[in-house]
Amino acid sequence: MTSIVTSFRFQRTALALAVCAAFAPVQAQAEDDAASAAQTTISVGLGAVDGSNADRALFRQYNGLRDQSAVGMLDIDYSLRKPETSSWVQFTGSNLLGDTRELGLVWKNPGSWKFTADYGELVHYDPNRVNTGLLGAGSTTPQVVVVPQGTGAELDLKTKRTSLGLGFTKIISPRLQFAVDLKTENKEGARLFGLGQICSPLITGSCNTALGSGVLMLPEPINANHSQVEARLSYALEKLRFSVGYYGSFYRNDNAALQPNLGGFASTTTPVLNSLALAPDNQAHQLDLSGSYDFTGTTHGSFKLGYAQATQNADFAGAGLIGPAGVANLGAQVNTTMAKIGITSRPIPKLSLLADLRYEDKDDQTPLANYNVAGAGATAVSATNRDLSSKKIKGKLQASWQFTSDYRGTLGADYESIDRGAFTATSAVSGFIPLRQETTETGVRAELRRRLTNDLSGAISVSSSKRDGSNWLQGSSSATGVTEVADPATSLSSAIFMPTLADRQRDKIKLFADWQPSEKLSLQFSAEEGKDKFSTPSTYGLHDTRMNQFSVDWGYALSDKWALNGYVSQGLQTLNQSHPAGYVIAFDNTNTGVGLGFTGKLASKLLVGGNLSYVDDKSVYKQTLVSSGGLPDVVYRQTALKLFGKYELEKGSSVRVDLVHQRVSVNDWAWDNNGAQFAYSDGTTVTQNPNQTVSFIGVTYIYLLK
Repeated sequence: MTSIVTSFRFQRTALALAVCAAFAPVQAQAEDDAASAAQTTISVGLGAVDGSNADRALFRQYNGLRDQSAVGMLDIDYSLRKPETSSWVQFTGSNLLGDTRELGLVWKNPGSWKFTADYGELVHYDPNRVNTGLLGAGSTTPQVVVVPQGTGAELDLKTKRTSLGLGFTKIISPRLQFAVDLKTENKEGARLFGLGQICSPLITGSCNTALGSGVLMLPEPINANHSQVEARLSYALEKLRFSVGYYGSFYRNDNAALQPNLGGFASTTTPVLNSLALAPDNQAHQLDLSGSYDFTGTTHGSFKLGYAQATQNADFAGAGLIGPAGVANLGAQVNTTMAKIGITSRPIPKLSLLADLRYEDKDDQTPLANYNVAGAGATAVSATNRDLSSKKIKGKLQASWQFTSDYRGTLGADYESIDRGAFTATSAVSGFIPLRQETTETGVRAELRRRLTNDLSGAISVSSSKRDGSNWLQGSSSATGVTEVADPATSLSSAIFMPTLADRQRDKIKLFADWQPSEKLSLQFSAEEGKDKFSTPSTYGLHDTRMNQFSVDWGYALSDKWALNGYVSQGLQTLNQSHPAGYVIAFDNTNTGVGLGFTGKLASKLLVGGNLSYVDDKSVYKQTLVSSGGLPDVVYRQTALKLFGKYELEKGSSVRVDLVHQRVSVNDWAWDNNGAQFAYSDGTTVTQNPNQTVSFIGVTYIYLLK
């Protein structure tokens, strides 16, 4: 949240008195005990914002500044240290009057134990405005009502996260330590969601003969909890150190399915919309044993063994869903076994060696059942889910040589193989995109690094890797399962291949430099260029991707009291792919950012500062066979000016004034293109103000109690 507010001197208001009373006993005790040191900082204030709700759509997403023009703020930071008992307590509270409040507590005795607790709330407001006739939006049983475009009710979607965490660490002995952490988070609200391919006479007019292609806006109802627990017992000997750990994840969703209906249309062809499954309840447990061993003073080994089990057995009937005959739930179970070993050594002073090897076996034990149907009536054919077991091996070798005290060179080699196992024959009843059982990737890399000496440090690195795999597998439209393709160049010349399975050549170069030409000026440079080239037997699909990034950060000290800083950055991502009939698409995304800031002292008690930033993100869709040359560009531009001034009233108290002015321009053809607005099949529209301007001013009073 933008933390700022109009304040005043710390007078005896009810809020101020309540805050002081809460800490008065501790403060009094600190005054009586000279060996104790207590400190409390309180920040309180008010802020004001202009602009309409539409102007604040992006600005308000996380700060709660929706409809109100004023906001209050309260922050607290309290700490108490007792040297005679070595105990230390710190309590923090931020944005206590807003939608994103956070509380934190740390209570510890260094070298003996530590207790932590934290609480947080986070509200996210969707920046889009929804106009719809939908009834019961945000529930599991919304009713679709067709309305003329723009004549429905305004719907404001939001989600709220509420989290609680507890942690405890105990040093049982110099060799033995135990730690446990508990976290739980509730999430509720509704977010933009939808459903397509719904047949309705009001949508398609042809429900008696064919399925329609209606698209409906149906917000996803959210009411879920995710809890996590992590515990670890660590033990250390002279050369051997190891720990045993447990991690558990438990997800519970009170909304198992979305069950919309068309709300009372009289037509006999009006369909009953099928239930739409939402994220099901699931859980996961993981045990691991990890450690390290010092073979010698210059050779060290590490290891890790792990076993994890993830399950999902939410009941179909309880969620209002229909499963295969005789199947009550998915009964999903995936067991993962992992082993990793590593060694580092410095056999001679200038040479450092490293080797790592990791093995992972993912065993999918989910029962197979006929969840999919192709065709209808007497010609319908069923297909099962797919066994997604896999085995992965990943290795790394690396050698570094210290040429001089300033220069260090590194050479490395990487290897990764994935075996996806035998294809589940019953999971396909017609042709599909080609598959591969195995893929293997090997790569090499090199780096030259110069450590900071005099005024310059930096590094340059290059890497290259190549991925290929086993023979291609192809399904048949007349039989289940897959067969190996003998002549891919002929039989697969017009197929579409998954980029994750295709042969790929990846090359990358990266440069970084830190330069301080004078005591007043410092600069950091970063540049990166990378390209992926994909190769398959087909002329269609993804051909290549490219990325590059360049940035310069700088700081300049005008004097002991004034300083300037700034940055310039630009990133580019491109993608080229071919489709049938000579249709080619090229996607380019360019992100440019510029910033300029300053800080300084106008007087001994007055500190000022500010920054001006500009962001331009542009996505270009170029296409052949289209007279316009492609889809319209998607553009996001933001200009933000932030200024602050902080004045010290007296020792321990100060007042701060903040000013924020932000302008945003958004152009996304997915929702609106040259005044032609996208509308769902029931008349629902989703819009966002293309030009948003908002200003915020706030005054905060800060008081330090000792």
